[in-house]
Amino acid sequence: MNIRGNIFCAIAVVFFALGFPAADQLLQTWGIVILIALRNFLALLTMLFLIFILESSVALHKLPWAKGFWIGGIGFGFGSLLLLIAQALTDATTAALAAAAMPIFAVGLEIFLDGRRLSGRFLLSVALVLLGGALAAGVIPGNSTIGTGFVLGLLASGIFAWGSRKTVKSFHKLSNLSRAAITTSGMFGFTAIACLACIFFENSLSTVGLLDLSNMGLLLIYACLALGISQVFWIKGVDVVGIGIASFHLNATPFYVMIIVFLLGSEWNWIQTWGVGMLTIGTFLAQMPENFSLTRLRSVK
Repeated sequence: MNIRGNIFCAIAVVFFALGFPAADQLLQTWGIVILIALRNFLALLTMLFLIFILESSVALHKLPWAKGFWIGGIGFGFGSLLLLIAQALTDATTAALAAAAMPIFAVGLEIFLDGRRLSGRFLLSVALVLLGGALAAGVIPGNSTIGTGFVLGLLASGIFAWGSRKTVKSFHKLSNLSRAAITTSGMFGFTAIACLACIFFENSLSTVGLLDLSNMGLLLIYACLALGISQVFWIKGVDVVGIGIASFHLNATPFYVMIIVFLLGSEWNWIQTWGVGMLTIGTFLAQMPENFSLTRLRSVK
C-alpha cells in the first residue's frame, strides 16, 4: 500500500468537500453556470500564481496548453456540466448515486487500458466501496430513480475518471501544478462558453450574485481551495495510486461534508459514518498484497 499516495487523495477530497457548504451559500444569489465559470477561472489563477512562486523555472508558454485544454474541457468541464444536468433531470440523491459509481468506470479503465488483473478480494473491495459510497451519499433504497438523468450522471462519472487518468498518462513529465493548470484551463474554457450562451439567451443560470465581504470569502474557499489546491493534490494522488484507488477516496466526499457542517452546528449522521467505514475497509483491502493473509501476519509477529 502506498500510504503517501492515499494521503494525497484524502487531502484532495477534504479540500474538495469544503466547496459544498460554500456553494450552498453562494447559490442563494448566484446563477450556477456563471458561478462555476468564475470558480474555474479563479482556480486557474491560483495554480498559475503557485507555479510562479514555487516553480519559477517553468516556461508557461512551452507547456502543452492545447492538449491540456481539450482533456480538461471534456474530462472535467463537460463532465461537471453533465452531472448538473443529471441532477436537474432527477434529484440530488440520484445524482449522488451516479457519482458514487465512479469506481466502476475507474477500475474498468485500468482493466482495459492498463492491464489490471482482478482478484476476488479486489472485487469485494469494489463492492464495499460502492455500497459505502451510496450510504455516505445519503442514498436510501427506493428514493432514487433510474432514467435519462441517472444515465447522464453515470456518463459524467465515467468522463471524469477518463479525464483524471488521461491527465496523468499524457503529461507524466510535467509537475502536478503544471498538469492541473493546463487541464483547468480547458475546464474554464468549456464553462465560459456555456456561461456566454446563458448570458446571450438571458438565462437565470448566468445571474451575477452578491460580492460582499462574506461572499468573497466563500468564493475564495469554493474556487482556490476546493478546486485550485484540491485539483493539484488529486492529480498527484492519481499519479501515485492510480485512478481506481483514487476514485475510492472520492466516494468519501459526502462524509467530509457532513463533518464540516457538523462543526458548523448540524447533526451527526451515523448512516454516513457506517458508509465511510465500509469505504475505508474496501480501500485498504484493495491495496493489500496478493499474498497477504492473517496467518502470515501472525507469523511475522
